[in-house]
Parts: sequence; C-alpha cells; structure tokens
Amino acid sequence: MKAPLGGASVTTEHDTTEAQTAEPSPAAAAWRLWILLVWHPAIGLPVDPVAVLGLDESQQPAERVVRWVPLVYETADPWRERLGETTTNEDIERWIQQSGGACSLEPADIPEGALDLTHAADLVLNELLAEVIPALPPRGDG
Repeated sequence: MKAPLGGASVTTEHDTTEAQTAEPSPAAAAWRLWILLVWHPAIGLPVDPVAVLGLDESQQPAERVVRWVPLVYETADPWRERLGETTTNEDIERWIQQSGGACSLEPADIPEGALDLTHAADLVLNELLAEVIPALPPRGDG
C-alpha cells in the first residue's frame, strides 16, 4: 500500500518472496542509506526518525531517494529545509559534522534482498515503523 506524503510515497507492504529470492543489484555497492533524525523532546536527543535518505553514487549526479515517516510533516521541517532539490556527498559530510543539535543522521545498512535503492530505503523505513518508532516514548511536545 502506498500513501502520499509531501510529494513522496511511503511503501508499507512489499513482496517478501521476491525480495528474499532476488539477487541484489550490482550497483548496490554504490548505494548509501541514512536515517534522518530530529530532536525528541522527551528524550532530549536527536533520536526521532523522520526519514530515510538514499544516494546512488554510481550515477552522476547521484540519484537520491527520500522516504518520509508518515505524520511527521512539521517535525521533519528542519530536514526538508536542508535537503532542497539535490543532495551530494559534501552535503552528507557537512551534516555529519553538524550532528548533535536539533538534527542528526545515522548511516543504515543496505538491507539484504534490496532490489534497488528505492526498495532499500523502503525496507529501512518499514523497520523503523515496525520496531524503532513504537519503542520511543511520546514526544511530549503537543
């Protein structure tokens, strides 16, 4: 099922049989994924996932995929402002250097069986929705 969110779609289901039996793309070595995090008021750290960012560095310019966590539109605004139209490795390096304030990003492993960069980002988002986000305490800011 796909639901529109801020011009992007979020995949919440996938064919696990196909994902488990398919060989990963040869370009997978050039894929990089990050989880974009914002400040979580109840915890006092930037640990609240709002999106998954993927870059395929085998393409010039690098292909970018962003998968937003549903229902975090305002919370994700700092990242929406940073991302703009394109994202480069230099942007990622700068954001890593600036991590620790209201925004942070953490690298994510490419999931086994990912068919392409979009599928890889969807798999990471699905894991966040199923395991990480439910384990966080309520934000306490609204």
